Amino acid sequence: MEFKISKELLNQLELLIQENKEREVLELLQEVHFADIAEIMEEMETHEAIYIFNALDSEKTAEILLELDEEVREKILRSLSAKEIAEEIDELSTDDAADIIAELPQSRKEEVISELEDVEHAKDIVELLRYDEDTAGGLMGKELVKVNENWNVLTCVKEMRAQAENVTRVHSIYVVDDENRLKGRLSLKDLLTTSTKTPISEVYIPKVDYVKVNTENVEVARIMQKYDLEAIPVVDELGRLVGRITIDDIVDVIKEEADKDYQLAAGISQDVEADDSILELTKARLPWLVLALFGGFISVRVLGLYEPAMELHKELFFFTPLIAAMAGNVGVQSSAIIVQGLANNALSGSLLNRLLKELSLSLLNGLILASILIAGSHFLLDINIMTGLTVSLALLSVIITASLIGTFIPIVLDKYGVDPALATGPFITTSNDILGIIIFFSIAKTILGF
Repeated sequence: MEFKISKELLNQLELLIQENKEREVLELLQEVHFADIAEIMEEMETHEAIYIFNALDSEKTAEILLELDEEVREKILRSLSAKEIAEEIDELSTDDAADIIAELPQSRKEEVISELEDVEHAKDIVELLRYDEDTAGGLMGKELVKVNENWNVLTCVKEMRAQAENVTRVHSIYVVDDENRLKGRLSLKDLLTTSTKTPISEVYIPKVDYVKVNTENVEVARIMQKYDLEAIPVVDELGRLVGRITIDDIVDVIKEEADKDYQLAAGISQDVEADDSILELTKARLPWLVLALFGGFISVRVLGLYEPAMELHKELFFFTPLIAAMAGNVGVQSSAIIVQGLANNALSGSLLNRLLKELSLSLLNGLILASILIAGSHFLLDINIMTGLTVSLALLSVIITASLIGTFIPIVLDKYGVDPALATGPFITTSNDILGIIIFFSIAKTILGF
């Protein structure tokens, strides 16, 4: 059952901290999961969070550090000495340790690394810090179980026991040669059912999925999702096994990518959260709002060009918001489906086939909506049949055009390396609004003759 943070619990902890009752605080949090303790600390004042952190043992606080919001974690780390941070780092796996150290200032990084007691652990962390955080090298951990293809089963089991002490969970057993080049993987079932004298080279599975250190994290996530992998080995340019990536790291990547795409689609140009400062939120939101404002200026200018038409046919003015809104909505629908397909690598067929399919879909939707509009405008709004026909034909044309644009733009953006989620935001909405107005009055001019 999920732990719920109550106001009573927070008040109780605050009172115990004020009275400096450390033992009672520990008793209260004894059965609470470290992820829930992190949430509790985020709800409290900084000095109270630091008090709780200092009261707990390193094994638990190391895990809490990983769960904390970046801003809170920064304040906690700032309150600790380099030696205290090193003690926390010693409790973490190499990938998590590297992530924490990467957030520290350069001078602080060097101090913390020099204080690490485990030299091999320190070397592994330093190696991981060399890689870009958005690549497989930046995601991977050094903890894994590997065996040499020249060993027999008995030797293999002995070595695995020794290696497994440093690995929290054994997802796979990797097979390497004398140069540490990845050769394949070993089935635990085959290992248990094979004679102890059998060479590993005779029982290992040569087919193994892997990624290179410079593979982008999004591509790693796609591969692991496609093949339903819990872990994947990472090799360098020479094919040598250098680490592994586990599913928990990939879940974080997928979440971050989804958050980024959602924000971009909503017209937010930077990665921000609700608790960020007003200045940061303004910097993230303002660029697209300015673009939308200029788009509005263009829309007003376009409407001004058709002012004489609206004087002759005043009813056209009242249908303008409907046409603009439908253009924006249809464009966003089409682009959202394409962006989702691109993200999941699920789009198949040529661009022409995709556009033809979208044309058929928009034609069907457009005919249904245009029929509803012409009937509604005549019977409910008492609009003459020619004006109703004009608006309905304009609506059909706008739906088809907006659908094609919403399909075409994300695919082209993706082809040229631009995030296609850009096409689902204010950009596609504003451009389709303007285009919808132009199409509307152009058709009205043709049919009504002004």
